[in-house]
Amino acid sequence: MSTTVGSSGTPYAELSRGLLRDHVLDAVGELLSDRPWAKVTMADVSERAGVSRQTLYNAFGTRNELAQAYVGREANRFLAAVDDAVREHAAEPREALEAALEVFLAAAREHPLVRAIISSTDGSEELLRLVTTRGGPLVGLATEHLTELLVETWTGLERRDAAPVGDALVRLAISYAALPAGPPAETAKVIARLLEPCVRELLG
Repeated sequence: MSTTVGSSGTPYAELSRGLLRDHVLDAVGELLSDRPWAKVTMADVSERAGVSRQTLYNAFGTRNELAQAYVGREANRFLAAVDDAVREHAAEPREALEAALEVFLAAAREHPLVRAIISSTDGSEELLRLVTTRGGPLVGLATEHLTELLVETWTGLERRDAAPVGDALVRLAISYAALPAGPPAETAKVIARLLEPCVRELLG
């Protein structure tokens, strides 16, 4: 019925939950822009988002689960930008790698999540665990996503070969985003130059 289902066929209740989650996660990002995660409380988030604390707990559970949801959403947004960059430069592996890394590093440079991790040791470790090697599930999901993208983009690349390339890209991108060694464009160029011979060899 039109009173219960949106124009896309999605029930309004589900649409409402999705909008609520995005609204709350946006509020988390705003708070992280001016304070470390250790100083962000559930009360702060509920006030910034304009929802009750009970609504917040019902939607996300614990504070740690809220952090996981925020990190997961932002990771997906980063990956979507990487997808576009790789597909746009699919004909040239080095250009594809460089463009993907540059768009990720440039976005991460001003991102509240990355800034919250590197701006202070106070409270950074909790978020750091969710995005580095200690946050295995997230790294694994990102690696799986990138592996699928590489196989889809370069049909001559076997999945067993694409997986370690994807893993290396994810770990390098996270490391350089958290601890920049220079401007995004220069860093991306260096990493792409290092990885290009490996990719071309795997492509035969």
